[in-house]
Amino acid sequence: MKATFHGHACFVLERDGRRVIIDPFLTGNPAAVIGPDQLPHLDAILLSHGHGDHLGDAVALSQPHKGIIVASYELAQFCADQGAWSHGKHIGGGPAFHFGRLRRVAPSHGRLW
Repeated sequence: MKATFHGHACFVLERDGRRVIIDPFLTGNPAAVIGPDQLPHLDAILLSHGHGDHLGDAVALSQPHKGIIVASYELAQFCADQGAWSHGKHIGGGPAFHFGRLRRVAPSHGRLW
């Protein structure tokens, strides 16, 4: 697996030709060294929570990449209402996606994947 850090909490994870981005705060992020238009194809967009510095470019990225946004149910619905393809995920295991399996955990300091 290859992990590329793009500033703040944004990472792109690549494995077996699949690519996901976590918390895609790129536009307006002074620590980002890449813009959303410079990203390669994304299979999914994972959101830890709905603060602007984590939600970032998620909806805008989901449309051209046709990448599914995976987030808490409420945040996934918010993204869907804006035209994104999304999947609400609660804590624990769940269905396999075309890019792999996800398990959502809730540590005492917040939500992480």
